[in-house]
Amino acid sequence: MNEKVEALKGKLIVSCQALPQEPLHSSFIMGRMAVAAKEGGAVGIRANTKEDIAEIQSLVDLPIIGIVKRDYADSKVYITPTMKEIEELMEVKPEIIAMDATGALRPGGVTLDDFFREVKEKYPDQLFMADCSTVEEALHADELGFDFVSPTMVGYTEQSKGLKIAEDDFAIIRQILEKAKHRVIAEGNINTPEKAKRVIELGCFSVVVGSIITRPQLITKAFAEALD
Repeated sequence: MNEKVEALKGKLIVSCQALPQEPLHSSFIMGRMAVAAKEGGAVGIRANTKEDIAEIQSLVDLPIIGIVKRDYADSKVYITPTMKEIEELMEVKPEIIAMDATGALRPGGVTLDDFFREVKEKYPDQLFMADCSTVEEALHADELGFDFVSPTMVGYTEQSKGLKIAEDDFAIIRQILEKAKHRVIAEGNINTPEKAKRVIELGCFSVVVGSIITRPQLITKAFAEALD
């Protein structure tokens, strides 16, 4: 594993993303967001689309977890769902590529196992991260050979409905850490400095924090609702 990726150990990765319907949607803005994150002490960035990643790479020399979010009519998988998204990311070569590693079938009815096998055959030297929603999915991705596993999707799938990352002192993360052979990156609703510190103490390789840092509309909403 290269030095840039090793530098993530025990440190903060900031997710700089804005979807088309969100007010900050723009590669220019996400680039500046990454600069601000670096100034604040982040050592890595998670970003969506090759355009945003290219802009971020031009401004900060930090390792990037790259994804492409795209909806397909025949699948619930939207995080780097097909080879088309992998190819787009390989144009900008982020240090790590993340993808949905839940049990859902990908577009065209493709299983995760078949898709990951195809991707690894084509790009054997690329590092990959599994975005999972249950302990079982994370351990399956670990078996498949993902370099990093993460509980990113907890609470966002049918099989993880009602589950929360931080419940019972991060029970889901602790169970993954207990059995996974590969590195665990904590991600998903880690919305306080205390929670970020705790997952590192438990043994996670690194921690990704997103909305609470980079989505002002959601941060504002929390304050506004508290006053209503």
